[in-house]
Amino acid sequence: MRWRAGETDSRTDTTFLLFSGCVYGNECDVVASKCEHSSVLLKGLQSSMMSEGSSFMKGMILGGIFCLVMAFFETFNSGTHSEGREHLHHHLKPVSKDELQKLSESQMSDWTLQVRVYCLIMVTPKLLVHWATANDTWSKHCDKSVFYTSESSKALEAIDLQEQDEWARLRKAIKHAYENAGDLRWFFVARPTTYAIIENLKYLVLDKDPSQPFYIGHTEKSGELDYVEYDSGIVLSYEAMRRLIEIFKDEDRCPERGHALWKTPEEKQLATCLKYTGVFAENGEDAQGKGLFNKKSVSSLISDSMGQNPADVVEACCSDMAITFGGMSPSQIQVLMYGVYRLRPYGHDFHDSLTFLPPNDSDND
Repeated sequence: MRWRAGETDSRTDTTFLLFSGCVYGNECDVVASKCEHSSVLLKGLQSSMMSEGSSFMKGMILGGIFCLVMAFFETFNSGTHSEGREHLHHHLKPVSKDELQKLSESQMSDWTLQVRVYCLIMVTPKLLVHWATANDTWSKHCDKSVFYTSESSKALEAIDLQEQDEWARLRKAIKHAYENAGDLRWFFVARPTTYAIIENLKYLVLDKDPSQPFYIGHTEKSGELDYVEYDSGIVLSYEAMRRLIEIFKDEDRCPERGHALWKTPEEKQLATCLKYTGVFAENGEDAQGKGLFNKKSVSSLISDSMGQNPADVVEACCSDMAITFGGMSPSQIQVLMYGVYRLRPYGHDFHDSLTFLPPNDSDND
């Protein structure tokens, strides 16, 4: 039996639910390509669909359900095709003080010299004040800090990637950093609105082997995908970077330009590409299980803590060894620099076992 435009039957609802699910489904960016074929049939259905109010609503609801189910299976399948070692350490903690005390002074000195960090700071001219602040503050504590921009600025030095798309720009920055890292084996990706204490980052990865794949930060979950929040900063080991460079060549599994009807955040695209290589997101935590990477600013965290635990605001707020705070204003970053690196109680000794020296020729605080 030949179907003609203008007829309404079960196929009408099926085709329309496919289309509406692709447009309105919350998780369908990973399966948008499966919905594209419906657009051809849609052209012959538009006149009849607009007159069928019940079919419209039915298509909306069923289409959303359809794409959610498809997204679940797509994410499941991507996990079953991942390569590499089994994921054994979802909650990542620094070496304990007891373990440090067992090391000789020469061993501790060797460790501190080996942990060196390449900072990739992603900027745009519209964030020029944040860019300048990051350049003048915490980035000086990186062993190498490079600013990557969408377009050049005469005011500040940066690598002009000449790319407006955020995911494509991040890919180019990762490739450039990997090729120019020299003997640096840890990489920290951040926005200029993030504040980072690089010494605490070095302490976290002190006993970790960068020849193993690490992808660390503040983890979140979207369906079956664990990913690291961009605003909290992203830590990658050399091996994770190497695998990324390889998977970037696979346009089917890790495309540079998405084909979805709306953009997927670059943090999720990064996690998806890493998952295909057997690298999974890991939450950085202190010995008490508190998160070290924060996607919120200090003031926001304190405000939340005052509402949730007014009897002990500081204890409920943040880790003593916090590494990052996100969503910071330039003035907040300057204040934190003062509090972290300059303000000291006279005569107090913190008894730290390790000393992370600033990079050579650095004028950091």
